[in-house]
Amino acid sequence: TECEKEPGSLLWIFVMVGNIVRGMGETPIMPLGISYLEDFAKAENSPFYLGCLHTATVIGPFLGFLLASFCAEMFVDLGSVDTDDITITATDARWVGAWWLGILICASLNLLAGIPFWFLPKSLVKEGETNDPQERSKKSVVLLQENDKNESKQTMVINFIKHHTNLLHYFIPDFIPFLKALFCNPVYMLFISITVLQFSAFNGMISFMPKYLEQQFGKSASDAIFLIGVYNLPVICVGYFFGGLFMKKFKINIYQAANIAFWVSLLEYLLYFAAYWTICDTSPVAGLTVSYE
Repeated sequence: TECEKEPGSLLWIFVMVGNIVRGMGETPIMPLGISYLEDFAKAENSPFYLGCLHTATVIGPFLGFLLASFCAEMFVDLGSVDTDDITITATDARWVGAWWLGILICASLNLLAGIPFWFLPKSLVKEGETNDPQERSKKSVVLLQENDKNESKQTMVINFIKHHTNLLHYFIPDFIPFLKALFCNPVYMLFISITVLQFSAFNGMISFMPKYLEQQFGKSASDAIFLIGVYNLPVICVGYFFGGLFMKKFKINIYQAANIAFWVSLLEYLLYFAAYWTICDTSPVAGLTVSYE
């Protein structure tokens, strides 16, 4: 009976909660960080700053790939098992790397990186404007008036909801035209198409390329992760940086930028199909491609 009993552990709860907390911390970076740049930077400098921001977001995963490669070379029970007693190597299918070590290192670095955010000012002077108290007071009055208008609109919406129980009856007639206008927005649709093309190519590479390198070329998990980080992310980093510099130099508007990004992403997606003609001999697998004998 004891042999038939399946082993159980509740440690997965800690991993799940940790990922939830990490997601809560990472989610505001993109929307709030981009809006922060848009609010306090000049219109001509904003694309360059956004390029720098996206460049930094690529450098992080690049270093993460290197850290994952380093941790995958260590056995999972690091510190509790003598390395001399381990009879398998990193290329063995039974090998499990020290995945938890990377999480602890990244969590510590994120904690240190978050400390400077406590010292950022609540508001900044927009780039290129003077710090004149009179001008700032005029702008604050305008902002207060806009806030009053927004609050009055919110109050009207709340009263509307309170006085109409059948909200769906009033919601659909307004929602359908809004949705139609959104789908007729060329910049929005181009952005959606760009996102689909990029993620379709990138997710396929991230999901299957490590295992392909391990099976086809006999690489260990650490070597496969290292190779993907080295030959992919630096190129993306350079593209983000020079993309922002290109937009600043030639003063490209949003519609032109969306068109350029769409055609470049489409070309990138088509180039991925070149891998379809890359054919290698299938590795011999006992019981699958060759007999057990």
